[in-house]
Amino acid sequence: MSRTTPVEAPPEADASLSHGLKQRHLSMIALGGVIGAGLFVGSGAGIAAAGPSIVVAYILSGVLVMLVMRMLGEMSAAYPSSGSFSAHAERAIGPWAGFTVGWAFWVLLCTAVGLEGIGAAKIVSGWLPGTPEWAWVALFMLVFCGANLAAVKNFGEFEFWFAALKVGAITLFLVLGVLAIAGVLPGTDSPGASNLTDFMPGGGEGLVIGLLASVFAYGGLETVTIAAAESEDPVRGVASAVRTAMWRIALFYIGSMAVVVTLVPWDSKAVVEDGPYVATLDHLGIPGAGQLMNVVVLVALLSAMNANIYGASRIAYSLVRRDQGPKALGRVSGGVPRIAVLASCFFGFVCVVLSYWRPDDVFPWLLNMIGAVILVVWIFIAVSQLRLRRRLEREAPGKLVVRMWAFPVLTWVALAGMAAIFVLMAREPGTRVQLYSTGGMTLFLAAVGYAWQRARARR
Repeated sequence: MSRTTPVEAPPEADASLSHGLKQRHLSMIALGGVIGAGLFVGSGAGIAAAGPSIVVAYILSGVLVMLVMRMLGEMSAAYPSSGSFSAHAERAIGPWAGFTVGWAFWVLLCTAVGLEGIGAAKIVSGWLPGTPEWAWVALFMLVFCGANLAAVKNFGEFEFWFAALKVGAITLFLVLGVLAIAGVLPGTDSPGASNLTDFMPGGGEGLVIGLLASVFAYGGLETVTIAAAESEDPVRGVASAVRTAMWRIALFYIGSMAVVVTLVPWDSKAVVEDGPYVATLDHLGIPGAGQLMNVVVLVALLSAMNANIYGASRIAYSLVRRDQGPKALGRVSGGVPRIAVLASCFFGFVCVVLSYWRPDDVFPWLLNMIGAVILVVWIFIAVSQLRLRRRLEREAPGKLVVRMWAFPVLTWVALAGMAAIFVLMAREPGTRVQLYSTGGMTLFLAAVGYAWQRARARR
């Protein structure tokens, strides 16, 4: 395949994706995409390790994510595609690159669907003791698989309302937190800076652990660039989402971490055991805080399930349309790649079965294998943007609706940041296995993709 060949084959008249997503869907997907279960629950471990310096960790990783989103937005506005960064990597580097990053991300999303289903089932089983978790997982999978099979607007509507609930919950949390810090919330006294005196209790090592935890909490931002290809105005949708990424990250992630560590002692056991948000609301004496946050976490998990089924099916569809996978996955009916949706849900449910059947060997191996995939994706995004930007400036400058800041300096800065995270992962025993497992899967996919590329070139 030459560099000038279109990345995606022209869709047939009766077999193309629909454009059923409206601007309000995209706006809320972009807004809610940054609010995941990892923020509500997983951030507790980062606070326990880094203390108040977790805010610095989230600022550093947030800056990196904003640079990645700006690069991805530049390419997605110029070349809207359901394959997003996979299609950009193929266009910029070659078919093997699109194959590698596309299928690695597909495995990540499908596995995440299973994990989110298990997490949601645990919450509901806690409310209804005696009900089997696997039955709840099956029910959630059936609902979202059915919604994604029917029409893309169903995915959009689910995400619109899920995102609205998440945004409302975290906005209320921030308002209550700020009032408490200011000392004007009835029944509370302002703690001032009393919880911030030991700013970096774990030293540099604690900050590193917090940094690694914060990096992986930002997953989900990529979905909006995949969804944009099925919107009424892909270019405007991507441009709007990317331009508002900065304040969303600052407000939701960095702002909420600042509120938590200011109001609650960083070494409180409740921060890890109950989650930082529940611990903070309990500290403020908000009645029913635990159950309230369980509802929000459940919504976040179900939202992620829905988004990941959608994202996995569209990535698979795009790969097949570019002759990089089983042709059956590329079949479209009613504007939806239904075989790809079913395959993605099936893989996700296999992960659930493995979590019950082989919890001590196969399942942990699968989790380690996807541990650093998001960093691999970010590296391909940065390298692709470096190459495509020069080409766009020469051949189609009018397509540069969104421009990377201070190109190419900040692109190289982002790449250096990603390399630093890889080094930090290699130093930490808890993340070293993930790094090596993901590296092995990436090299395997790259070898298969390169062999596929050579075979196709000979044909």
